[in-house]
Amino acid sequence: MQKILVVDDVAENLQLMRNILAGDYKLVFATDGEKAVAAAEKHRPDLILMDVMMPNMDGYEACRQIKTRPDLSGIPVIFVTAMGELSDEMLGFDIGGVDYIMKPVKPPLVRRRVQTHLSLVRVEELEKTRLQIIERLGRAAEFKDNETGLHVIRMSHYARIIAEDCDVSPAWTRQLFMAAPMHDVGKIGIPDGILTKPGPLDPEEWALMRKHPEIGAEIIGKFDTGLLQMAGEIALAHHEKWDGSGYPKGLAGEDIPLSARIVAVADVFDALTTKRPYKEAWSVEAAIAHIREVAGTHLDPRVVAAFLKRTDDVLTVMATWGEDRAAPA
Repeated sequence: MQKILVVDDVAENLQLMRNILAGDYKLVFATDGEKAVAAAEKHRPDLILMDVMMPNMDGYEACRQIKTRPDLSGIPVIFVTAMGELSDEMLGFDIGGVDYIMKPVKPPLVRRRVQTHLSLVRVEELEKTRLQIIERLGRAAEFKDNETGLHVIRMSHYARIIAEDCDVSPAWTRQLFMAAPMHDVGKIGIPDGILTKPGPLDPEEWALMRKHPEIGAEIIGKFDTGLLQMAGEIALAHHEKWDGSGYPKGLAGEDIPLSARIVAVADVFDALTTKRPYKEAWSVEAAIAHIREVAGTHLDPRVVAAFLKRTDDVLTVMATWGEDRAAPA
């Protein structure tokens, strides 16, 4: 049962909320702002109904303090108050409230607002869980030839950064960020001896390695829309090249999905700047020079331009999620 913290200094108001919500939710009560902060820390409610005008600490200050705590900041706060001026409502939203219910409250409205915001919490939790599962599946594949698994984290952030300068919607960019970690999931089907070989692959080994995009697409499955559809197209096409010389289908130019073209740039940069069994890490300068050089042959020039525009942000991600690297040239 989901838990709601109800905060009000008037006992009759607390009883009213009990009458409206009891039976559907587990309720916790507090009678001022200080007690509300303590109750939020102790009980970790799914939602807070917060009065504003209270002694000792008002609801606005209580909300501010809750929102400064990383472990509590995600709890939605709905203000329930008689303060009906526009400035009051705007202040409530500015400090992190998600909604405003005017007193005297109407029971059907309270129930509907509570249901709506708790449903949004469930959606956010499901998205977080889905992203964690996808990331871990990507890391499972990467673990076979990169024990830290940090490659999938870095390159998914690189892809997100690049997409932000590619004239696509924020929702599309977010979906790309979540799908990118599965780009090499097909490596699960490649023998370890090939992935960890400390030198060039022979023709037979290379032929096996080139099968991992199709293996990855098969693992993910076929979907018409959504996150897994994008993950599948990335897995299948991230080794295609702008000039048509890539694999597995020899696609060229804009026949290659934009998602895969973006991931290709992110993947190449991280592969170059990371130590692998068959090579040392390149310097950042050398990697960027190579990406400039292959724009228009291997990589989409427009995507490369977006990458070059955002190199400062890319290097921030690199520093945050870094591992052993060669010294700059």
